Amino acid sequence: LAAARGHTKTMISMAMGVMAASGNLYRDRSVSIFRAGVMAFAVLGLSFATQLRDAEAAGAEPLRAKATVDRFYQWRNGALAWTGLANAAVWRDLVSAIGMAELHGLDPADYRLAELAAASPAAGDAQLDRIATDAYLTLAAHLLSGRLDPVSIEPNWTAAPRERDLAAYLESALANGAVAESLDALAPTQRGYRDLQRALAHYRVIAEKGGWPAIDSGPTLRIGDRGRRVAQLRRRLATTGDITGAAPQPELFDEALAEAVRRFQKRTNLEPDGTVGPRTLAQLNTSVAERIAQIRANMERWRWLPDDLGRRHVRVNIADYRLEAHANGRVERMHEIIVGRLYRKTPIFTGTMTYLVLNPWWETPPNLAVKDKLPVFRRDPNSVETLGFQVIDRNGAQVDAKTIDWNAVPERAFPYRIRQAPGPNNALGDVTFMFPNRHNVYLHDTPTRGLFARTRRDFSSGCVRVRDALEFADWVLAETPGWDRARIRVLAAGDEETLVRLAQPIPVHILYWTVVSDGADTVRFLDDIYDRDARLIAALDR
Repeated sequence: LAAARGHTKTMISMAMGVMAASGNLYRDRSVSIFRAGVMAFAVLGLSFATQLRDAEAAGAEPLRAKATVDRFYQWRNGALAWTGLANAAVWRDLVSAIGMAELHGLDPADYRLAELAAASPAAGDAQLDRIATDAYLTLAAHLLSGRLDPVSIEPNWTAAPRERDLAAYLESALANGAVAESLDALAPTQRGYRDLQRALAHYRVIAEKGGWPAIDSGPTLRIGDRGRRVAQLRRRLATTGDITGAAPQPELFDEALAEAVRRFQKRTNLEPDGTVGPRTLAQLNTSVAERIAQIRANMERWRWLPDDLGRRHVRVNIADYRLEAHANGRVERMHEIIVGRLYRKTPIFTGTMTYLVLNPWWETPPNLAVKDKLPVFRRDPNSVETLGFQVIDRNGAQVDAKTIDWNAVPERAFPYRIRQAPGPNNALGDVTFMFPNRHNVYLHDTPTRGLFARTRRDFSSGCVRVRDALEFADWVLAETPGWDRARIRVLAAGDEETLVRLAQPIPVHILYWTVVSDGADTVRFLDDIYDRDARLIAALDR
């Protein structure tokens, strides 16, 4: 259709030229010629468009980026971009670039590689040209913002996608002779993504060499054990470089092997006890093919994120139990965190921190009041007072908890609001960091700080508990005038709630990455605590 419009515009211009040249004497005749020309070329144009539509209809696969393809050819007045002798170089570049899609964890077959590689583009071919354009634009869109809609996998996803005018972007790439480079430039540029690219290539090499051996099932392996399973464990850890050098007794579980197991456990966020129980065995026996799929899934998660995460921003990785405070392209602080239990999973979303509260009251969410606090109050009615809670009725009046028979209080129509005063037992600790969201999830301190000693830390009711939260508050308020460390500590030591608004809002990205950079151009595979990888991998493979 775009080509037809282009041809028609050209012929109209020619007909108008005839009119101008004919002068007044032949004006009437020229008008007739003009009208006849327009009708003839309109018919030719419609015939051309009809043939193109018929060809597309007869094809095995429709165009996936048809609207953008149409807009691209409208700008070019139907001029071919890939086929014909003059376009031989860019055709070769396109086919090569599609083949390189696997470096990004994408399948070149999704972009019609076999069809394009087998085609004969020497002669101008409008249909083949559009197929090539569609392949470029589809791959470009997937590199830019992901192959999948993130909401289809993570319903709570709120991060803004990366966007470009891809029709204009392709036109520029063709003009600059940079087809392959333009596609690679659309992928995320952050180090975390590029480290995953390197890891993907590394683990594919391991796969080509046969992968690593599986360890037979059996009882927990520990220092002093002997046998075939110990030898399998040693070979498995040697494949990934966790242990090096020849062992005098390969079937003996010695201290060197135990230390290698601990290194592996630390990387995967397992308790580093140096023994191989069921959880460690499951991680060790995850095949190289599964690791490759896991890397691909996490590359897709990176593509869902915007280019600019914020000059100063916070990244929370649920699977790594880690919070990172980023500023000007580097990590300035890192904090261990506690995340939601399996049945109260911390959601994945992006918010904007606008204020924090020192010595916060805890307005207990209704579901937690019923599920968590009501059973406690039923067991021990005095705990309402000892834990610092207040009970508020539906009229907003405070109720004396001693007058309430908690066993008679209904769960479905729970009639009270429950809130906890600042103090040593307050569930939010000394400070809470607020980024209003529909999940009622935020970052906060905690009075149960001993739980940070655990490696696996999914103990919360959905919010994120931060270790050394006041140190994090120092970073958060670093650009808010009047709030230095000393003032923060004085107020935190009191019992009065203080709200502090940030001079500059801070983006907070609550994410779920199960393969992460370890800072040394290699990656760590984390325990998929919420079992979120499988669904994403299955969707990518469809």
